[in-house]
Amino acid sequence: MERNDIIDFKALEKELQAALTADEKYKRENAAKLRAVEQKVASYEEFRGIVLASHLKPLERKDKIGGKRTVPWNCHTTQRGTSQDETTEITQVKTLFQPETSAEFYRDWRRYLRSGPERYQALLQLGGPKLGHLFQTDVGFGLLGELLVALADHVRPVDRLVVLGILRSLAGTGRFTLNLSLLSHAERESCRVLFQKLQAMSAPRSTKGGFSQAEWGLEEQPGVLQDEERLLQELLGVYRMD
Repeated sequence: MERNDIIDFKALEKELQAALTADEKYKRENAAKLRAVEQKVASYEEFRGIVLASHLKPLERKDKIGGKRTVPWNCHTTQRGTSQDETTEITQVKTLFQPETSAEFYRDWRRYLRSGPERYQALLQLGGPKLGHLFQTDVGFGLLGELLVALADHVRPVDRLVVLGILRSLAGTGRFTLNLSLLSHAERESCRVLFQKLQAMSAPRSTKGGFSQAEWGLEEQPGVLQDEERLLQELLGVYRMD
C-alpha cells in the first residue's frame, strides 16, 4: 500500500464524532421544539429558552445544593482556568477559522469568536459556498440570527458582493423559512438594517460623504453591478424585506 493510500483513522474518528455530536444536538433541539409546541408556550422568548436549555438535565434526588460534586451538573457552562495551551489554541482558531462540519462551526463560533468584528471576519473568510455546504441540512436554532447581526453591524461597501453571496447561501439551507420565522424582534430588525445598508451601497456612484468611489469600493463595473442588483432584489423577497 502506498503512503497516499494509508487511511487516517484519527481523522475519520474525529469526523465521525463531530457528525454524531451534530446529530445529537439536532435531535435534542428538535425534541425540545416539539415539547414547547405541545406546552403551548405563551411567547417566542419562552420557546427559545426551552430550546437553548435542552442540553440541561434535571437534578436527581441525591443531588444537594452545597454538597460535594464529583462531576459538573452542566458541563456546557463549567468554567475552567485558561492554560497557556488553551490561550494559544484560541489565538490559532481566531486566525484560521476553518470548520469542516456544522458541529465544529457551532463550537468555535460560540467558544472563540466572541466579538462582532471577529465573527464578521470569520464569515467573510469562509464565504457563501462554504457556509452553504456546512449548513446544507439546517443552520441550527438561534444561529441564523447571530449571523445576520454580525453582518448587519459590520458590513462594508467593499464586502458587499461577498455578503450578498453569504445571504444567498444561507437562504438555500434546509428549513431556512422556519429559521427565518423564528428570528427574535431584535434579530429581525438587524436583518432589515443589513438590507438597508446593502441598498444604500448601491446608490449612484457619485461621491458620498466626502469619500471617493474607490474608498467605498464601488468602482464602475456595469455587468457586475447589474448582477449584484438583481441578486439584492431577489434576496429582499427571500428574506421578506419587500
